[in-house]
This record gives sequence, C-alpha cells and structure tokens, in this order.
Amino acid sequence: MSNRNLGASMKPLGDSALIVQLGEGISPSIHELVNNLSVLLNNHPFEGFIESVPAYNNLTIYYNPVAVHHSQINKEVHHARLTPFQKVSAFMEELVQQTRKNKFHDKRVVTIPVLYGGEYGPDLEYVAQCHSLSVDEVIQIHSEGDYLVYMIGFAPGFPFMGGLSEQIATPRKETPRLVIPSGSVGIAGKQTGVYPLETPGGWQIIGRTPLDLFLPAISPPTLLQAGDKIRFAPICPKEYDHYKEMKL
Repeated sequence: MSNRNLGASMKPLGDSALIVQLGEGISPSIHELVNNLSVLLNNHPFEGFIESVPAYNNLTIYYNPVAVHHSQINKEVHHARLTPFQKVSAFMEELVQQTRKNKFHDKRVVTIPVLYGGEYGPDLEYVAQCHSLSVDEVIQIHSEGDYLVYMIGFAPGFPFMGGLSEQIATPRKETPRLVIPSGSVGIAGKQTGVYPLETPGGWQIIGRTPLDLFLPAISPPTLLQAGDKIRFAPICPKEYDHYKEMKL
C-alpha cells in the first residue's frame, strides 16, 4: 500500500508488523520524518500497537494482529472488512500526512567524551596514515563534526551515526577483531559509532569513551536514541579515569 503524493509506502513484515518507507538512501531530512513519525505514533498509539523501531529511512511498527482485528482504529475504516495490516496502514497514512505538515521531534544534543589513541584507539594511526594526516588532525576532524544517530542496532545501544567527514572515512577492517571493549569509538566507511558492549567487530577503533551506552536499569535502556545529535569531546587519561571513578 502506498501514498504517492507523500512518498510513503507500507509493506508487511510478517503478520504482526509493517514497514513505513519514507524515502531512499541516507538523508538527514528523510530521517527527521522517520523520527517525527515515531514520536507522533508513540504519543498517539492505535489499539494493539506494541512498539516502533526507526531506521535510516523507514519505521518498523510491531502490533498485535488480534487486538487490531477487534479494534476500531478509526471511524472511517472500522466498518470495512480490512485485514490488520490494512487497518494499521490506513492509520499510519493519516499520521504520515500530519508528520509532513508539522514537526513533532526536537533533536537532543549529547556530548560524548573520548580518550583518543594509545591502547584505547589502536587504529588511530592507521586511519591517519590512510589519509596522509597526522594523528592530531584525525582527532580534530572527528571531534569537530556534528553527527546524527540514524538508528540503534547490531548490539543493544549501538548508535549508527552519519556525518563523518570524507577526510577520515575509512573502510572496515578486512579481518574483524574477536573482542572490542565496550565504549570503543570506531569508524566504518562514512559512519562512526560506539560499541556499548564488549563484542566482536570490524570497525577502525580510534578511541574510547568512559560513558555507558547500554543502561539496562532504565527505559529505554540506551543512552542514545535515533535522532540524537552527537558531538565528541577529546579528553586526557586523567579525565577518563575521573569519569570512571564517578560511576563507582
């Protein structure tokens, strides 16, 4: 099901979810629509709604098909013999129209302290050599950028961020590491991200933050959310240790 005038399309994902596609590629303007739609839906959920998951250019919506089947989502469609997917699609098309007309999401700005290089950033020198830059220049370029969290995935709380300068965009490692410590800040192509947990991974690791990105005791259990604006702030070893001590 699609709405050509608004550039949105709906497609089923199994029998209890659908994807609202709002565009193609990676674009801040498209992602803003995705987040606005997510906020609007969470503020005004339909009966049977479970959760929504924003991504680069689409929003996945999970629902209870039995609850939707017995619901009266809106006056226009509840008398018709529609499937749960059709009911939710009709509801979402109305929200898409509202999203296009109004802004429902304000970006949150989060500063992440980073200790660059050394044992915490083993690939920093490699990134510098790849681009004929000094280590200090890589740190300056990375920490001066404004980044957008497009989605959370791969591991709980892992932010995929766009906005990395072409000057330091670097391919992933050909052979991934078996263990990357939590808090590691990495580069993969034109994206940067932070490992919230100790996991395997192939990103070029240039530093580490003392902040915890995965926070299971709160809801939602992640420091960052899709739509957040991120800035990195270089810190020294003493400051890194101070952050760590504050959490004890």
